[in-house]
Amino acid sequence: MEEERQNIYKISRTIKRRESTLYNALRSIYEDSIFVGEISQLWPELPLLANLRCGLWYSPKFHSNCYFKSTDGHTNNLSFSTSRLNLHVALLAGQRGGCMIVDSTRKGKRFPDSMSKTIPIWTCVLNRAIFIYRARMEISDSPENESATSNAHDSLGQLSSGWDCSLHLPLWVSETEKAMIEKRLEGWTNELEASGADIASIALSLRKPLRPLWISQKTVIWLNEVPEYDSWDFTPIILVSASSADGTFQHRTTSEFSWKYIAGAGDDEESWSRGLSPDLFWKHAHDIISSGPDVCNQKIANIVEKDRVGRAQRGENAPQVSVKPSKNLGTTSKFPTGEPLVLDNGTVADGEKISDDHHISFLGSTNIAVGKSQLAMEVPSAYCILNCDRESLSGSLDNPDMYLHLPIVDSKIDRFSLLSNLPSALKFAKSQLRKGKTLLICCSNGKDISICISLAILTSFYDEAGHFDEGKSFSETRISKLDLRRRLVFICKYAVNARPSRGNLKQVFACLSGGCNPCVS
Repeated sequence: MEEERQNIYKISRTIKRRESTLYNALRSIYEDSIFVGEISQLWPELPLLANLRCGLWYSPKFHSNCYFKSTDGHTNNLSFSTSRLNLHVALLAGQRGGCMIVDSTRKGKRFPDSMSKTIPIWTCVLNRAIFIYRARMEISDSPENESATSNAHDSLGQLSSGWDCSLHLPLWVSETEKAMIEKRLEGWTNELEASGADIASIALSLRKPLRPLWISQKTVIWLNEVPEYDSWDFTPIILVSASSADGTFQHRTTSEFSWKYIAGAGDDEESWSRGLSPDLFWKHAHDIISSGPDVCNQKIANIVEKDRVGRAQRGENAPQVSVKPSKNLGTTSKFPTGEPLVLDNGTVADGEKISDDHHISFLGSTNIAVGKSQLAMEVPSAYCILNCDRESLSGSLDNPDMYLHLPIVDSKIDRFSLLSNLPSALKFAKSQLRKGKTLLICCSNGKDISICISLAILTSFYDEAGHFDEGKSFSETRISKLDLRRRLVFICKYAVNARPSRGNLKQVFACLSGGCNPCVS
């Protein structure tokens, strides 16, 4: 009996792999993107954001992106992450009157857990923190209200002048789970306040409290009754689930060929994309979709290789794309804070705003910037560069003493790669910052390893106010996880695409809490 069960499981897995062809995935994404485009046109004034990474596939043009993890909304793992605060989303929503976030799911559900729980928790915690901040500001000038200031958390719903601090969840989340979440809201709000997040800026930006709304392909919308977004008494965070929930695989036909629809096809791109990126897909979408399933794999291989050669000719990092064989696949001196780095020619592709991946983020008033290694050769020659990519920068550098290459790999590949290289990184950074140099820290994506190294440098050599003190404040105290969390929140305020992995962050903490001595001369 057990053997029969295993055989059935193997057969079902084989069938699933056969259906998950490259063409089926891309055609499914293309079809779902039409729905996303229709919804975005209902409120064209609202910016469209992609929830990384899956959501990034579902539109040719996003205003920005965000990173709300579904795992933070899993029933047995409910959490509010201070390392993924996404405060730029709240600021953008305040400036534009709301925003739309696109994501998808393979699970056969209408919405991923990132939309069902993670984002509703986020909006509620932010609303509570904003209310508490405003309540304290209102009563801080009145000595008789000192007790009210200390009890601001207990005043939710009493001192609020129409500011909604309640938890808004979709109907399919049970009352039991809602009660579980509500019990933890105060603790999460305390964590947000303790993280040092810039609540004041959010409070100034938002005129109305944040509130999620949910739209899927099953949502009935009467076009003659679509409300104006500014008519609501809240700032809408419109959550658009791109995929159909009718089933994981659906047989569909066109006049030329048949294909299978895959719900949430954009998820887990490493397993199916064969080196194709969302940007590259949308540059060639019509050609790919019209080519059909028989020649899709070869066409994608040609597109990816042509792009790789082009990047190599421009001196960018362009490693060969390795595809796992599958039997079942068919044949200025400082950059302005938060602003993109415009390259030497002064233009960007198609005259559009440069993408978030091409930002070099300057960390406040410090002399530290982070970004992708491919942009490092474009910075002024006065900058010193700490390159953490696997590949060394191509071309010549005017002053080798201002360049250090540490080929650090992700913690999934080597659990101690970052830890073993951090002492060298800290020593180099200290020597350059002492001289008043501007330090660019770069890695392959500008989101993980470079962020972790900048976190170690800021913690080691800067005080709480962000002033370089050569490690004096570091030597006087023992680093805690809360200290690191506060510094990471500071970094994420400027590097909004930061996505440091847990494994790499653990190596930073291990180094600073006992394994490294960053105060070396």
